[in-house]
Amino acid sequence: MGRRRGARERGDDVLTEARVPGVELLADADRADSWFLVVEGTPQSHVDLADPSYLDFSYMRRIAHASDLVAPAHEPIDALHLGAGALSLARYVAHTRRGSRQRAVDSDAALVELVRRHLPWDRRAQLRVGIGHAREWIGARHTDSTDLLVSDVFSGARTPASLTSVEYYAEAARVLRPGGFLVVNIGDGYALRHTRRQVATLRSVLPYVVLTAEPGILRGRRFGNLVLVAGHRPLPEEELGRLAHRDLEMARMLAGEELDRFTDGVLPVHDADAEDSPEPPEGLF
Repeated sequence: MGRRRGARERGDDVLTEARVPGVELLADADRADSWFLVVEGTPQSHVDLADPSYLDFSYMRRIAHASDLVAPAHEPIDALHLGAGALSLARYVAHTRRGSRQRAVDSDAALVELVRRHLPWDRRAQLRVGIGHAREWIGARHTDSTDLLVSDVFSGARTPASLTSVEYYAEAARVLRPGGFLVVNIGDGYALRHTRRQVATLRSVLPYVVLTAEPGILRGRRFGNLVLVAGHRPLPEEELGRLAHRDLEMARMLAGEELDRFTDGVLPVHDADAEDSPEPPEGLF
């Protein structure tokens, strides 16, 4: 989920052929050979077919920072992507870490086929995309089987409740290798109640967690994307913070005592009391 710059509709023949209700492919008016995937009015992905290293959405760049630091530069990794969309990050990893083995899952078979047909990725990439529900799919993965696990699942503009609980994060932590990173994309705003609960929930499962977001979002001034990075072992906090700060849309990072204060008095979420992430304000996109 991200903010969309100028866009123009791709040819009517493509949209008609795709026949995916609520889904649009929009050409980026500012960048050749680049496309937005819009689902139910929400920009879900941006891809540059000529340059997979280009990431338009600022939150996606912060997710990419984690992928850059999870292993030495250019070294292949094993990555799992929950929520395929247009596979922006999977394309990035395939480009920056050639030879990486990647798996992605999405519940919308028609959307996956649309992306496969009209926004094809490099066939040399070891990337397989499956159809299924993220919670069930991750439950079937082997223990200690991935270096990078990205949880970026949205139904429209909201993350389903089943992907916000202690039980869900425990399964994610199980498949994560000792030095691996779990990265979670959250949509939230204003009092950040949902984010505070997610931080508390994730910290109850994995001991090392950091949060990055643009300052205006962290202050509750507007709705947007916040990114959590977590692991079994200490994270490269200094590097993550530096990369976030140097981004074109400068972001802040909270860790340690700042996160303690951020989640003071907040209890972890379990399946029994989990909720979908909040609805963005009308007209945001």
